[in-house]
Amino acid sequence: MPMVSAHVPTANAAKYIQQLCKHWSHRLEVDLSDEKGVVRFPDAVVALEAQPDNLSVTIDAQAKETVERMKGVVASHLDRFAFREAPLKFDWSTPEVI
Repeated sequence: MPMVSAHVPTANAAKYIQQLCKHWSHRLEVDLSDEKGVVRFPDAVVALEAQPDNLSVTIDAQAKETVERMKGVVASHLDRFAFREAPLKFDWSTPEVI
């Protein structure tokens, strides 16, 4: 399964996770806690975790094309909620398989 992750510099990670998960919970299955969120799309799973100085984002999907599309979906939605800091810097990477 293709997967990418990014660490997005921000001091407001927990706030953005709350906003994003509540936004998507109207149409998608969402698990949300104070510092973490998981959003289950029909063809992908997005995991979010707040760190003290960044937001960790992981996208996992069946197809590489879906991962690429979801990178844009996640980035555009987060930029909308983080309008005071936007555009946020997403440094996407693919985890190494050992």
